Amino acid sequence: METTSNVSNGAGLVYDEKEETLGPEDLSEMLAAGTKEVHEKAENTQFVKDFLRGRIRKELFKLGAVALYYTYTAMEEEIERNKDHPHFAPLYFPAELHRHEALARDLKYFYGPEWQSQISCSQATQCYVDRIHQVGQEDPVLLVAHAYTRYMGDLSGGQVLKKVAQRALKLPPTGEGLEFYQFDAIHSAKTFKQLYRSRMNELELDIETKKRLVNEAVKAFQFNMEVFEELEEIGKTIQEDVLDAGMPVHGAMGGDISKCPYYAAKTAASGGTAYVCQLAMAVLRHPTGQVLFATWFAALAGLAAWYLM
Repeated sequence: METTSNVSNGAGLVYDEKEETLGPEDLSEMLAAGTKEVHEKAENTQFVKDFLRGRIRKELFKLGAVALYYTYTAMEEEIERNKDHPHFAPLYFPAELHRHEALARDLKYFYGPEWQSQISCSQATQCYVDRIHQVGQEDPVLLVAHAYTRYMGDLSGGQVLKKVAQRALKLPPTGEGLEFYQFDAIHSAKTFKQLYRSRMNELELDIETKKRLVNEAVKAFQFNMEVFEELEEIGKTIQEDVLDAGMPVHGAMGGDISKCPYYAAKTAASGGTAYVCQLAMAVLRHPTGQVLFATWFAALAGLAAWYLM
């Protein structure tokens, strides 16, 4: 059954979009299939796994925001340069998607009014930025791959990361420091992703160009992984406590060792379903247990949303 939805683009126009039956040669399907393996690798880098567990060093989170700022600034400069290009114009949604101004506000929150003088582009990020500028100036159709990789991920798993970071870093509930994750002009991420996918599939591209786009999207994921790996290496040099709300030690239990999840785990190992239940309840009673459970559930949902969008 066909359904329609109204979505506006950056110019404020409203379109009725129909859900479509997708085939294996539709660009959105080729991109999803062609990047599946590298996408899973990116999600399994240590930096991302630690992030999803809520084990976030504030300094690394700030450096991650710096890398995103340079990446999105480059991408959105090239998008503006090519906004009338026939192979990109249908995907031009500046009001809905552009992130560099939101990232600038996040960096001002973390670094203060003089934030621009306190940041610099890292080596891995510079390689990513250079590639974006290269394709924007020499082969603009490949910008579609970079926009797809970043923006569709932001609208899926990015919303999970926002909640984890807000909790682990104890950021204000009003959203300061996390504006990058907030898409105020998009009221339904699912509907917007359907629109974006439909627009990609309507681009008049031959099969060879579509294959080049898949290869470029794989490169985009690889650039992201290189940034993650760089952050991991920097993290080894930072002497800062991990900012998560780790499970409390016995002393924080008011003297009742039975409330300790580690004690419950030990007794569960000795046998008995009652102890297994005790372990589960001990974990879920604690706020960290609750947020980790919710995070992993949401991460699985976000991953499913990526492939089913």
